Parts: sequence; C-alpha cells; structure tokens
Amino acid sequence: MSSCNIARESGLPDEKNGKERLWNAGYVKVMLCNFLLFFAFYLLTPLLPIYLDEQFAADKDMLGLVLSGYVVATLLVRPFSGFVVDTFNRKRVLVACFFLFFIIFTGYIGAGTLLMFAIVRTLHGIPFGAATVANSTVALDVLPSSRRNEGIGYYGLSNNLAMAVAPSAGIYIYHATSNFMLLFWLSLILALAGFICSTTVKLPKIKKTPGRPVMSLDHFFLTRGWLLAVNIIFFGLCWGVMSNYVAIYGQEELDITDGTGFFFMLLSAGLMISRMFGVKSLRAGKMTRNAAVGVLLSLVGYSLFAFVITPWSYYLAALLIGLGNGQMYPAFLTMFVKVARHDQRGTANSSILISWDFGMGLGILLGGVIAESFGFVTAFHIVAFMQGGGALLFLLFTRGFFNRRKLNEN
Repeated sequence: MSSCNIARESGLPDEKNGKERLWNAGYVKVMLCNFLLFFAFYLLTPLLPIYLDEQFAADKDMLGLVLSGYVVATLLVRPFSGFVVDTFNRKRVLVACFFLFFIIFTGYIGAGTLLMFAIVRTLHGIPFGAATVANSTVALDVLPSSRRNEGIGYYGLSNNLAMAVAPSAGIYIYHATSNFMLLFWLSLILALAGFICSTTVKLPKIKKTPGRPVMSLDHFFLTRGWLLAVNIIFFGLCWGVMSNYVAIYGQEELDITDGTGFFFMLLSAGLMISRMFGVKSLRAGKMTRNAAVGVLLSLVGYSLFAFVITPWSYYLAALLIGLGNGQMYPAFLTMFVKVARHDQRGTANSSILISWDFGMGLGILLGGVIAESFGFVTAFHIVAFMQGGGALLFLLFTRGFFNRRKLNEN
C-alpha cells in the first residue's frame, strides 16, 4: 500500500500540505455503518405502537412496557460494552455486535404473539447498545487527534440523520403499502448492509496504557462525568416520549395521519443544519456554548409542541427540536470525551449512551403510563417541564462542572 493510501485510510497527514485528513476512508466507513445501524432500527420506531395496537390490541400501558424493553437491555449491556471495546480488539467486537444486530431482525418477522414480540424487541437492545458503543469508539480511533472535535460533530450527523429520516421513510412506506412485513424485511436488509460495511473497516494500532487496573468502576461508567450524565438523562427522556409517541399523538389530538413523515423531515432538516453550523465552534473548543444554545432551542420547541396544539406549532416544534438537539448532543459527547483519558474512549461513549438510553427508557415507559391515565397532552406538558429542568441544570451547574474537570490529552 502506498504512503498516500495509508494516509487516506488512517488519517495521517497529507504529504502535499501536511494537514491531517478528516474524511479518511476509515472515518467514512464508520459513519456509513452508523447510519445503517440507526436507519434500520428507527425505520420501525414510530410505527411499532400502531403495529402492536393493530396486531395484538395492546393498550397504552402495554405499549410503554413492550417498547421500553429494548432500552432496559441496552442499559444493561452498555457499561460492559465500554469495558469490552477498551480491552479487546475493537474491530472484532464491532463486527460481532453488528452480526447479532442484523440477525435479530428475523425475530420481528416470526413473532406471532405479543409476548414473543416483546422478547425479540428486548433482546434487540443488547447488540444495538453494544454496536453503538463499538462503532462510535472506532470512529474516535480513525480520526486524527487534531480534528477529533470536528470529527465528533460530523459523526453524529450519521445517526441523527438516520433517526430523523428513517421514521419518515417508514411512515411513508406504511401509508403507501399498509404492510408491516415489508418494513421488517427492509430493516433486515439495511442491517445486513451495515454488517458487511463493518467488516471492511481498518483500524490503526492503539497503544495500551501501562499499569491500568484490570477491573475498576471507571471501566464501566465515566465517574468523572457523572453530572454530564445526569443532565443527558433529562434530554433523553424528552426525546423518548417525542420520538415514540408523536405519530399516535398526531392522530389523536390533531387528526394528522399523513403528516408525521413531514414532522420527521423537518426534525431531520433541523438536525442537519444545526450539526453543520455547529462543527466550526466545536473545532474551536466552544462545547459549552453549543450545548447552551441547543438546550434552549429544544426548550422552545418542546414548549411549543406541548402548549400550542395546532398543526403549525406541531411542525415548527419539529424544526426547533432538531436544531436544538443538533447543537446539544455533539457538544455533550465532546465534553464526555474531554473529561476522559485517551484509554477511556469506549467508556466515555458508553456513558453518554447509557444516560441517553436511561432517559429514553423512562420517557417511553412513563409516557405510556401518563397517556393512559391523563392523555398525551399531559404527557407532553411534563416533557416541556423536564426539558426546562435540564436546561437550568446545565446553565447553572453542568457547564462549570465540565470546565473544572476537562483534560487536555484528548
């Protein structure tokens, strides 16, 4: 392999201009893997409540229980995922997790009872949780250190875009065909493509840190970033309620049956625009500024969604929530990495994902319970207050906490 090709694959300095290459082949491949992972998973997400209602006549309490099962499994596996990717061969871990993620999609096709579906959905959280940690850690490995902040910002575009576009695509396909089996097969094929892509990623050799203890708490959770984690739980809860119940909320409260896809398109546009404009300030190290802007924009979006129940506010809220999360999440991810040692990248990634998923799980479960007793309007009122609480926590405490604990080695 020529020196030029090595630079292209690993992110070494370009021989002509001495600048480290951001868009090297390894980085592009892990972004594609990430996009396919999330697209396959979130193609089904907004439609599963409708599927469970139509296929198994599940009530709202049961919807929350079944749909939150995968989050519980994800939460259980993620602390160990960070330890595994920091300890063993990351390429092999990534490929193995992606294979399991792909193969479990066959369970949706074969599940004939609500119990079987709940088991499959819960089991799917294990490889999904592990693969997201492995893939995001591999992304840090293939990025040149001088452009890591910038790379983290762009990397998140792949899963944010998938999480926004995939539900729109799923809803469009469902309304066009009314065929859930087609959606399950499409997700299976996309997951297979992601697995194949993961096998082609080449990683640089990572030096082991001498004298590192074999087992310690910070292998499983980044204790240095505990307040960052608490803050992310607030925002994950809000996203969990919104992303899982927006379709059925639109049907019941606004009589919107075909417009949910447009909601996710606007959400996607907000995420994309915000990510692209936020990368420059991330590169300059302005993580706390980006996070502050993001949490406040999201607060306006969730408040508009909850308290102004009209079609125009429904769609404008989608754009604002997208803009806010596109600023907030990559800034928080960068902050997690900045308070971790270089040999804790897997733990840093798993910690933010554990926190996000814990919040999402609470949101899915509590959203279903509250909606069953008080309606979806009340559920989204609570979401707006939770976003406000998270914004206050960040502005008053978390950003100062980060500035005191950040390290210079990452």
